[in-house]
Amino acid sequence: MTAPATTQTDRWNVFAIIAFVTVWFTIILGLVFGHLALSQIKTTGEKGRGLALAAVIIGWVAVALGALAAMFILIFGGLAISANT
Repeated sequence: MTAPATTQTDRWNVFAIIAFVTVWFTIILGLVFGHLALSQIKTTGEKGRGLALAAVIIGWVAVALGALAAMFILIFGGLAISANT
């Protein structure tokens, strides 16, 4: 395990920016880039932790909402089909 960087640089982490943009279009890529960015920021001290964290939070919330929607459709769709027979 590497120690966190002691000084913060003025550079922005590119993965953090990419993660925040892509999470709105492709959730999985946004999550992957967000987790990569958080890992890099911990070791390099670059800027962008907030962007990466926002991408990860938005991504996991979207995954959870998608799973709930899928369960809702499966449960109530199955009930509607069985009610018609």
